[in-house]
Amino acid sequence: METIVMALHVLASIGVIGLVLLQHGKGADMGAAFGSGASGSLFGVSGSSNFLSRATAILVAIFFVTSLALAYLSGNRGEGASVIKNAVQTTAPASKSQGDAKPAAPTAEDVPQ
Repeated sequence: METIVMALHVLASIGVIGLVLLQHGKGADMGAAFGSGASGSLFGVSGSSNFLSRATAILVAIFFVTSLALAYLSGNRGEGASVIKNAVQTTAPASKSQGDAKPAAPTAEDVPQ
């Protein structure tokens, strides 16, 4: 389930990036007014902005929902994955071997005077 949600999340993020890059800025209409661009193209005069903004809104909603779903799925894992638990387990002191006679903590004898 997590793999499917992750794949949908990646596809939605790539789609949002692509649609945002395709959209014109607010100042782009000024150039079209003076004849430097074709304002009535594939979707008509204002059809492309409506289509692109709606598609972007839908993909952003999908991205938001998949983000929440991934956070929920990662928080409810059965193994209890935790950064703090993993850090405590990996930094725990190793057991001393029998041949090592030196204590783990420095004593008064170890401190130079």
